[in-house]
Formats: sequence, structure tokens, C-alpha cells
Amino acid sequence: MAKSPVLIEFFYDIISPYSYLAFEVLNRYQSVWKINLKLKPMLLGGVLKSSGNSPPAVVPNKGIYMAEDLKRLQAYYKVPLYLPGNMMDLIMKKGSLNAQRFITAVDMIKPEYLQPISKALWLRLYKDNTDIIEVESFKEAGQSIGMESDLLKKALETMNDSKVKDRLRQYTEAALDYGAFGAPMIVAHVQGKPEVFFGSDRLELLAYVLGEKWLGPVPQTASSKL
Repeated sequence: MAKSPVLIEFFYDIISPYSYLAFEVLNRYQSVWKINLKLKPMLLGGVLKSSGNSPPAVVPNKGIYMAEDLKRLQAYYKVPLYLPGNMMDLIMKKGSLNAQRFITAVDMIKPEYLQPISKALWLRLYKDNTDIIEVESFKEAGQSIGMESDLLKKALETMNDSKVKDRLRQYTEAALDYGAFGAPMIVAHVQGKPEVFFGSDRLELLAYVLGEKWLGPVPQTASSKL
């Protein structure tokens, strides 16, 4: 009997650079591993508050480490990731609520666009260091991935509707039920048991639990050298 794809729930927030790294790698592995990747936008601020955790940027030593860590990781993972100069202001004052509601609205209208719109917003934030808060930014992101104008308009109009808020709340609470304390949280359902991983540096261990091969963060390149 053929092996069924393993469901992997990926709980993430656009404001999280480590979510961006893990997102890129897991998407690369969809054609390598037998997995069914389910993206689930959650609100990192809600997870941090409920779990009693604090973002690295507000703890001086964590912030210093994260900045250096991400320089290494963006090269290793081959992901364009450069922290914006206003990162503290973004985290403490602006937050990611609007972005998370927008991508949730997109997911509810046309799920096929969730992956590309999430990437588009990550690229705006961490490659181009441009806004991910204002409605005009969401419009530009939607246009960049070729969203139909009527669907994009509907997403912008419904992003603050109660159904969208409820979905974002549900996914945030689901992540907390799995023990979330940050982002990303990766939940692999292996033989009826949820295996939970935090961050972007447990993917080799995820491969082990899945019974798959880890070919590095860029599997096509890694496999070509074997």
C-alpha cells in the first residue's frame, strides 16, 4: 500500500523571520517528501501574550543574537532576509494584525493564493523592507502575484469581518493548544500523533520523525551533489 502524505500544519506570522525561513524550506520539500502542507496564519502577538513569552527584539541580548543569527541563516537557507531598520517599531507599535487578517481573508476566499500572498508580504518586509501594514501595501502584494481584481477587492473589504477575525483566532488558539510559545510552530501528524516542532532549525529532526531524507535547506542543490 502506498504511503499516505503526512499532514503538516504550519502555524506562522508574517512578522516572524524564522517563519519565513521555515516556510521557504517546507515549500521546497513538498516535491521531495510525501507531505500535505497546510498553512495556518496565526497571530504571534496573541501566542506570546497567552504563553507569557517575549519577542527576541525586546530582550537586548536576544535581539543582538537574532540579528547576527539571521545574517548566517539567510545565506545558508538562500532566502533574501534583511531586517528592516524599524523592526522594533514594527513589533512594538504596528504589529502584524492587519497582515494576518488580510492573508486569512485571502485564504478564506481562495486558498490557492495563501502561499503566494504570504511570500509576497515576506518579500516586501524582509527583502525590500517596505510596508506590510497599510491597505495599499496589501493591494500591491495581491497585484504582484496576479490576484484577480475582484478577489483582491473582496479580501480587502472582508479582512476586518467577524468571520475572518474568528478564523485567525481559531488558528491562534489551535497553535496554543499544541503548546505554541512563538513562531513558527510545525505540527506533523505521524501515525495519529501530533509531533510538534518550534522554529526553523528543527527541520532535520522533522525529516527523521517523518522517515524522510534531509537534503539540506535547498534539496535540489543538495540532491544533485549526492
